Amino acid sequence: MKKIILPGLLAGLLMLIVGFVVSWVFGLIFPGLNAEYASGIFRAWQDPIMMLYFLYPFVLGICFAGVWGLSKGKFKGTLWQRGAKFGLFVWAVFSIPGMLVTYSSFVVSLTMIFSWLVMGLANGVVAGWVFAKMNR
Repeated sequence: MKKIILPGLLAGLLMLIVGFVVSWVFGLIFPGLNAEYASGIFRAWQDPIMMLYFLYPFVLGICFAGVWGLSKGKFKGTLWQRGAKFGLFVWAVFSIPGMLVTYSSFVVSLTMIFSWLVMGLANGVVAGWVFAKMNR
C-alpha cells in the first residue's frame, strides 16, 4: 500500500502543477481557449462541486501507481526512459481514446482537445518518473 499511496499522491501533486502550467501556456498561445473555458460548458468555479477538479490528479496518480506496480517490469532502460515509456503507455491507453470520445460528443474545439492530449502526455511522463524513482 505504501508503494501506491505515497507515490500516487506525489505524482498527483506534480500532475496538478503540470496541468496548471500546460493550461497557462496554451492560454497564452491560443487566447481563444480561455473564452472557450468560460463559454458555459464547464461548471463555474464558484460551484462547490468544481472543487472535485482538484481531487482528480490525486485519484489519477493513485490509479497510475497501481498500474505501475503491475507493469513496471515491462519498461526497460534508465529511470528517465522507464518513466517516459510508462507515460507514453498510459497516455496512449487513456488519453487518446478519452479525447476521441470527448471530441465526438462535446462541443469543444480541436485546440482544446490537443491541449488536453499534451497535458495527458506530460502528466503521464511526470507520474512515470515519480514511480520509476520511488518504486523500482
